[in-house]
Order: sequence, then C-alpha cells, then structure tokens
Amino acid sequence: MAQKETVERILDAAEALFAERGFAETSLRTITSTAGVNLAAVNYHFGSKKALIQAVFERFLEPLVAEIDQRLSVLEQNPEKINVESLLRVLSSAIYEVHGRNTNRATAFMRLLGLAYTQSQAHVRNFIASRYGDAFQRYARLLKPALPGATDQELFWHTHFALGTAIFTMSNFDALRAMAMNDTGHRGSVDFIVSNLTSFMAAGLRNASHDDA
Repeated sequence: MAQKETVERILDAAEALFAERGFAETSLRTITSTAGVNLAAVNYHFGSKKALIQAVFERFLEPLVAEIDQRLSVLEQNPEKINVESLLRVLSSAIYEVHGRNTNRATAFMRLLGLAYTQSQAHVRNFIASRYGDAFQRYARLLKPALPGATDQELFWHTHFALGTAIFTMSNFDALRAMAMNDTGHRGSVDFIVSNLTSFMAAGLRNASHDDA
C-alpha cells in the first residue's frame, strides 16, 4: 500500500470515529483496525494521537481557510457589500462548497469543531489558533466594523454564541430535518437551513445588547 493511501485511510477512519465517538473515547487501535493498517503505521506517519487529531483538523481547515480567504478578497473589492450577513455567508457557503456540498463532510467537521471546544482538547484549539490565527484575525477585522458599538467583550461572547448555534445546527442536519418533517411537514433543503441559520445568527449579532456586564 502506498504511503499516501495509508495516510488517507488512517485520516478517513480517524475522522469518522472521532466525529462519532469523541477523541478520548476513540483508541488508536480502533482507528488502525478500521483503517486496516497496523499501529506502527500511525506512529510512523503521525507520531502520536494528538498529532493525528491535529492532522484531521488540518485536512479540513487548509482548503476551508483558503476558500474563506478567497471569498473575503472578493468581498473586499466591494466594501459597500460588507455586512454581517455577507460575512456569515462567506463562512457557511465555504464550509459546503469546499467539500463539493457534501453534507456528511460538513457535519463531521462541525461535530469535530464542537468536540474541540467541549472536550479537553486545548492542543487542538492552540493548533488552530497558531496555524490559522491570521485568517481568523482578518475575518474579525472585517466583522467588527459591521457591528458598530460592540465592545470587544460583547464581540467575543456573541460570536461564540453564534458559533455554538452553527455547530449545533450544522452537526445535526439529519436529525433536525427529520424533526422538521414530523412537526411541520417540510423537511427543508440544506440551502434553506443554511440561509435561515445565517439570518438568525446575523440578527442575534446585530441586535445583541451593548449593556456593560
């Protein structure tokens, strides 16, 4: 088996298992068994479980951040179009377009992102911040003027509230669509859900109170 194929099989197995079971609950032996490789292959290509977890995020984030940067560059050519909605659309559309509108990959990514913030995975958050911090800061520099009057503290909390909303929704598409079909009679397309999610988050960010904590 070629080394590149081995690496991809390990990453595929790790991505699926981490998203399904969590990081701590997934052993390297389970990953190697699922991937059909031996434990030595993981140690050779990644060195540790932490490095493997980071590699899973890197495979998602490299094309995603590149896509976001490109979309921001296009948006910056028309400053009058920069607002909360357009900036949120950059994120939501990039998540799907970069993986060929594959909702399963997008769902897996959002579940992993949620786990990175809810489980003891400080190394993942540090890795993301150090590797992609410049891209996130660029986005924040554009977002802040779109929310005039928001303090740094409000911007921190409300963007994380919005992120939590996005993670919950985008990591549970199938369950939410089934519930919608049962409760409303309409399953809702992915485009419909993403569009409404974007509008909801934009309204929350724009109308957030600016009272001091």
